[in-house]
Amino acid sequence: MSDNLISTYYTSLSSLKRRMKKNYRTFGFKGPYEKTAFFLWQDQAREKLSSILGMETIERDAGNLSFNERRGEVSVIDGGIKREHIYIDTEEDVTMPLYILHPAKETKGTFIALAGHNGAGKESVAGIDTNPLVKEKIEKYNYDYGLFLSRLGYTVICPDSRGFGERREKAMQGDEGEKYLKSSCKELSQSALALGFTLQGLLVWDIMRLIDYLTERDDINTEDLGVIGFSGGGMQALYASALDQRIRKVMISGYYYGFEDSLLELNSNCPCNYVPSLFTLFDMGDIASLITPRPIAIQSCLQDHLEGHRGMENVMEQLEILKKSYALFNKSVFHDTPEGDHAFHKERVEEILAFFEKEKI
Repeated sequence: MSDNLISTYYTSLSSLKRRMKKNYRTFGFKGPYEKTAFFLWQDQAREKLSSILGMETIERDAGNLSFNERRGEVSVIDGGIKREHIYIDTEEDVTMPLYILHPAKETKGTFIALAGHNGAGKESVAGIDTNPLVKEKIEKYNYDYGLFLSRLGYTVICPDSRGFGERREKAMQGDEGEKYLKSSCKELSQSALALGFTLQGLLVWDIMRLIDYLTERDDINTEDLGVIGFSGGGMQALYASALDQRIRKVMISGYYYGFEDSLLELNSNCPCNYVPSLFTLFDMGDIASLITPRPIAIQSCLQDHLEGHRGMENVMEQLEILKKSYALFNKSVFHDTPEGDHAFHKERVEEILAFFEKEKI
């Protein structure tokens, strides 16, 4: 046997976990559990979260904020749903392509449906399965939740997030093979950090600008605007809803767990998850608590590998943080726990929609 073989590896994980524990949740809400203190914490925590995402810098340097709307193809798909292909600018020289799905009958309301990774962005969420690779991902993850909501009677906006679909950076452009499904999060994240902000901040900024655009359209009702997302789309739904109170209800699927198990130990996750100082200032339950008391539904698959080695125990710790916040307002959190690994589940979506109506504020 060669003397050069490595038998022991000396990693930094224990040190990273120790450092996280030493400074854990320095900005998390720990009481007293009364409304005045909680609202004060929310204001301060939103300001802090906005700061570490780099929102001030992103807004400062956004340049011309004309939407410069361009309308592309309009088609009518199965069931009479009208699908618009729209392009808007979210900042100077930055374009967001999106689909708007208009239901066949009078709309019941509006949702923004945000895409996760590995599904060609808005294509899978809008249920466009002409590409066999996209069709495979739709079937695997139940990725077409935007189309599903539109079939239930809702107006649904399905945008391409930065680095996804039509917004892929040079290294990931092209339609050949798996490249069509992938994103440019790595390229965007490392560049954003070097410029003093974060990809997560850019994702939130774009959602905020999309809401600005929707409020200007006289055919889109944003008074009770909802956001829904799976996996990386759930991540975007979480952060955008925490910072933008125009979002009145939120469903997060496949993205609710403690940072230590799911993002520090499982540290090969996409770079868009990582924000400077995040793991010491907050845990996920704190960020979700910024949504309180607006209706929230969380979907956690019982065998989701992204929940980490402790599985649902890791989820429930964060859910307890959130439940304490909602209890201040005598409100509850809807928690759906389907069987299986990482995937969106539609079985209880109509029940969740009814819950949103009951808990509306």
